[in-house]
Amino acid sequence: MSSRRVGLSVLLVGALSTALAPSAGADVESYGHGHGDGQRTVGYYTQWSGYDRNFLVKDLVTNGTAKKLTHLNYAFGFLDESGKCYSSDPWADYQRPFTAEQSVDGVADVAGQPLSGNLNQLKKLKKKYPRLHVNISLGGWTGSKYFSNAALTPESRAASVKSCLDLWVKGNLVDGPGAAAGVFDGVDLDWEWPSSPGNDGNIVRPEDKVNFTALVAEYRKQFDQLGRKERKNYDLTAFLPADPVQLDRGIETRKVFRDLTFATLQGYDYHGSWEATTNQQSSLRTPKGDPAPSAFSSQVTVDAYLSRGAPRSKVVLGVPFYSRGWTGVPNVNNGLFQTSTGPAAGTYEAGFEDYKVLKGQLSKFKVYRDTKAGHAWLYDGTTFWTWDDAVEIKRKGRYIADRDLGGAMIWSLDGDTADGELISALRSGLSG
Repeated sequence: MSSRRVGLSVLLVGALSTALAPSAGADVESYGHGHGDGQRTVGYYTQWSGYDRNFLVKDLVTNGTAKKLTHLNYAFGFLDESGKCYSSDPWADYQRPFTAEQSVDGVADVAGQPLSGNLNQLKKLKKKYPRLHVNISLGGWTGSKYFSNAALTPESRAASVKSCLDLWVKGNLVDGPGAAAGVFDGVDLDWEWPSSPGNDGNIVRPEDKVNFTALVAEYRKQFDQLGRKERKNYDLTAFLPADPVQLDRGIETRKVFRDLTFATLQGYDYHGSWEATTNQQSSLRTPKGDPAPSAFSSQVTVDAYLSRGAPRSKVVLGVPFYSRGWTGVPNVNNGLFQTSTGPAAGTYEAGFEDYKVLKGQLSKFKVYRDTKAGHAWLYDGTTFWTWDDAVEIKRKGRYIADRDLGGAMIWSLDGDTADGELISALRSGLSG
């Protein structure tokens, strides 16, 4: 898994927490613009960041990201066919030893310690930044196959939730109960998608819509029971689709938001190289002349949720720290809305590139902006990339603040520069 692929992308081919209270002495920046519940800044740290990208949890400290986050979602935990939670990469999660140089606190892992891997580093990160909430994200594009099974019956829901809380929240991951206890403050449900096709092979049922509501309610019930025992409030969040068609097919909006701390909305992958025609992937508004059969933009998505009863303070809009690209694009209209010969070459995946990689190649391209619609792109006469740089990310942050939404979500933190250029721009936009 090298990037997040979302269900909206596939459908387009055819049919087209409450704010955190300050902690004394916490090494964090203030956040919020004085409206509603405050501005959350939620970032996904991917399980595989430490492989080819060599982006470690420590780098969240080095580039200034950690002190700007309110929530970190660790992606992803998986469900088996019965709905039971399991670690999809034990080496990355809790086995890999880190040297002193690689470690958040400068202390090397030693053989035989109860917990290693990313989870131990996240535990150290939380100690350094006490206000930071860290949640386990379940599913994702490649891990949503069996969500429908987990949600199918009252018995399957109760068993699935219990297994996930036992594994991730109570920390029964390795030898000895509770070795990873205290790492996670909640669960992020990333079912892609209830009652709609996602990745090939996913199980999809019409009753997923009502069962998703019931699954969320079961999580809330078991979290409340655990919270009363431990005197702690646990986060329960969900990543939800951008497409209003998928929303109506699979989400009972008002009921689901009732039990969620907040939800993050897909604010990207509106278009990509799975389509032949170049287009925007994260525009705030639908651009003039967009040839797509259906209009997609962040405003379309946000308005769809608000009109269906989502509380404004619980709506967190996603922003991308990566680009989507095409090649073989004719030099017409600066490459926008043109038929390509296929996806542009990418470091990790065709048609996909991290922001920091493209920034290093910027001299090859010219930057174009549609300030009215709120998107930008790169073009060199044949290759076209969507372009969410500091200017556009700040614009998105300002849009979120102006609409008094509940905050911003980043996919994914490993795409930023070594000095945290994008997250700084986002925070600037959110702060006004």
